[in-house]
Amino acid sequence: MKIVIIGKGKVGAKLSEQLAKEGYDVVVIDRNSDALESANNSDIICIEGNGAEYGVQMEAGISEADLVIACTSSDEINMLCCLLAKKHGAKRTIARVRNPEYYEQLPHIQEELGLSMAINPERAAAAVISRVLLFPVANNVEPLAKGRVELIEFHVEGGNPLIGKALSEFNRAYDFRLLICAIQRDNHIFIPTGVDILQTGDRIHMVASHKELQKFFEQIDLFRSSVKRVMIAGGGRISYYLAKTLLQQKIQVKIIEQNMERCRSLCETLPKAVIIHGDATNEDLLGEEGIENMDAFVAVTGLDEVNIILSIYARTKKVSKIITKVTQISFTDMLDGMGIESIISPKAVTANIILRYVRSLAASANSNGVESLIRLLDGNVEALEFHVKKKVSFLNIPLKDLSVKKGFLVACIVRKNEVIIPGGNDSIQMDDSVIVVTTHPHVQDLQDMVR
Repeated sequence: MKIVIIGKGKVGAKLSEQLAKEGYDVVVIDRNSDALESANNSDIICIEGNGAEYGVQMEAGISEADLVIACTSSDEINMLCCLLAKKHGAKRTIARVRNPEYYEQLPHIQEELGLSMAINPERAAAAVISRVLLFPVANNVEPLAKGRVELIEFHVEGGNPLIGKALSEFNRAYDFRLLICAIQRDNHIFIPTGVDILQTGDRIHMVASHKELQKFFEQIDLFRSSVKRVMIAGGGRISYYLAKTLLQQKIQVKIIEQNMERCRSLCETLPKAVIIHGDATNEDLLGEEGIENMDAFVAVTGLDEVNIILSIYARTKKVSKIITKVTQISFTDMLDGMGIESIISPKAVTANIILRYVRSLAASANSNGVESLIRLLDGNVEALEFHVKKKVSFLNIPLKDLSVKKGFLVACIVRKNEVIIPGGNDSIQMDDSVIVVTTHPHVQDLQDMVR
């Protein structure tokens, strides 16, 4: 598959690196020669120039491109690039569109420009944050099987009653059905078996229906009700989209923003939110605005360092849920050691959404190809969703009788409206949605999991 990426900023760089690693034919266009020189992968073809120019697109081979991704810093240029690419023969196009005014018109714009996808990094990040706030005990929440199943990240802290228990004991000891499908213990990442025992400090991923996950946390006495009061530091686009979603859920929102003009804009567009003009790093201001009474604190200013400091401060004030926006991925491990676990990167969120689309596109020729993909534990583990549309060699055979390769786990089966956390006697049937967790990269077909 040939993929042309226009714009080698943060999103473009991450996409080009990952797609080249997965074996796709990648061409990158950017005006900045320095940005192109930073592409260390010799498999990436770099072209310096304006991605909206006919000659530059022809040099990149747009007419033979299976996919064009426009992710420059300008919405207008991205849309123009995609329009021209489509006219020049590109099969599919994706544009990054960040302006809220454009985003409200996206269905019309998408149809008129023939876009396969339009993605807004800030809106996508806000969606991730809102899911975590609606399930605050989790560090991250990802929906699967059209929302019927949730994959959540959870940190095992001291005092958790599960510590010292083998995973095989869970469903016998408690009245819930879920599956722990991935564990990070220090620097070791693995897919567990029933004999593995949870330890303090484990970072785990679990899959189940929302109801079963709620029951799980209630029974181990870690359930937290959904947040009712949220303070947001920073009044940018993420804050706007997040506040809009939270207000629809009847959650009280307070935004602190330094720029007066931006405050006025937020007051007009979010009349039900409380907008505070001030510096979120001012301790007195945070105290006056009641940070200690908040159920959640979200740091989404334009500076990673400020977000980190504010999150640490919120932790000292015993705010139970803290979410931190971080652009520099190298900060992630540092924050984990400080106890800040819910970290959001708009760049990573955007890149992962596009990567899911590319992977599903590549597998579309296969009837049992990947329908959706979620990257876990810094990309070392993947959760893949397959829809069984054609017969596979292991159809209707109990899972205990299958020769499943090491590093694969059937985590969940969705059959019509039934969510099945599989045991050895369960089997995969025609028309099932099957969620497989694996440490193997670039899996394209459900058949790949068996020997």
